[in-house]
Amino acid sequence: MRMSAGAKWYIVYTQPHAEVKAAAHLGRQGFATYLPRYLKSRRHARRVDTVAAPLFPRYLFVSVDIEAQRWLSIRSTVGVVCLLRGDGNAPTPVPNEVIEMVRREENEHGYVKLPPQPKFATGDKVRIVDGVFFSHLGLFEGATDEQRVSVLLEFLGRKVRVVVDSESVAAA
Repeated sequence: MRMSAGAKWYIVYTQPHAEVKAAAHLGRQGFATYLPRYLKSRRHARRVDTVAAPLFPRYLFVSVDIEAQRWLSIRSTVGVVCLLRGDGNAPTPVPNEVIEMVRREENEHGYVKLPPQPKFATGDKVRIVDGVFFSHLGLFEGATDEQRVSVLLEFLGRKVRVVVDSESVAAA
């Protein structure tokens, strides 16, 4: 869906986990939408899956020409709670630079590439939640690469360094 000449981007606040549904229904009404997403690792039943998740949970962007389009219908769209508004009654536009900045961070598949964030600081207490060392407590030592971390565990009165999958470590 293309933006019209006088259209600006606005922020839609959605119901929980309804960003995709709201974007689809807004698209059927003729509105262009943008839902930035990233790939997220999800742990379930001792398996790790990679799923697409909204970059801004419960928010998406909609392109509206306030002068030419019937934008009040957005409020009653399935999955939508409201349009974010400023001081007045009209919604507050988002600068185009913000949308362009987010789009520049997308990879060839349309997902925003986030820089790796360390879950723990060196010395944090952690618990192993999967594998041979299940339920052992230890101290986070650091990341060895993007998917593995080093943890100091207490065994037989001494500290032993083990390297485990980063998804196998949780806060203690």
